[in-house]
Amino acid sequence: MTFSIVGRDARTGDLGVAVASKFLAVGALVPFVRGGVGAVATQSYVNPTFGPEGLRLLASGLDAAAVGAHLQATDPGIAQRQFGLVGADGRSATFTGPDCHDWAGGYAATDVAIQGNILAGPGVVEAMRAAWEAGSDLPLPRRLLAALNAGDAAGGDRRGRQSAALLCAGLGRGYGGLTDDWVNLRADDHADPCRELARLLDLHDLVFTRPESTRPLSDEELAWLRALLITQGHATALPGGPWDADTEAAAWALFGTENLEERWVGGGQVDPVALAYLRAQYPTRVG
Repeated sequence: MTFSIVGRDARTGDLGVAVASKFLAVGALVPFVRGGVGAVATQSYVNPTFGPEGLRLLASGLDAAAVGAHLQATDPGIAQRQFGLVGADGRSATFTGPDCHDWAGGYAATDVAIQGNILAGPGVVEAMRAAWEAGSDLPLPRRLLAALNAGDAAGGDRRGRQSAALLCAGLGRGYGGLTDDWVNLRADDHADPCRELARLLDLHDLVFTRPESTRPLSDEELAWLRALLITQGHATALPGGPWDADTEAAAWALFGTENLEERWVGGGQVDPVALAYLRAQYPTRVG
């Protein structure tokens, strides 16, 4: 009922799962990830215990092959199950039970496990593998999503589309560096869930990514920003001239309203990505 990819970024150690299916809220059942430990996708008459149990066993020191063997040996319904997993060491495993609905199969190599059932054909897995291998320079969420989109374009779940999810973790990657949980996005019921997931990932990167570069605001941009701050109610009046403390306080309030705190710079500097977003949100000159 599902196609998924479990992957690891060999450069950073980040781990993640991307999955799509003609099934409501596939992200609630299939993907499990723990930073520094591993990632698991469990599907096809899902046994949701495979996720936490697989991560527990990986954390205990078992490698992916041993964890996969344990899951097979302890589940009486294993003939209808499918799973993929990758450990923090990059070792992987995929399994497709003999009673999974055609087409069903998978591929596993260092840092990746790809699997699917009720697919349009083996070309789905082959397309995902090619996209994964071509995306080695991408951040893990982008690489996983590229592979998922390739599988979708190759026919995906032959019953159609409904939901997709992307779950990634990395040590200290989460909000404010306070958690390992990094990307957790779901399109639970959507006509084009992989495309929706791409839109959500763009928003995630906007809201949660620190600036790659900064520059001073031009005089025109500063005037535009001050007028915007007044029209949006963050200040009643602001002086002209150089950046000042009142403009700083009002601009910080605007960034908070727009959930752009991670992209805040201050001091008359700006993140070009945040500025482009604000100018698109408020395209006409204000004031």
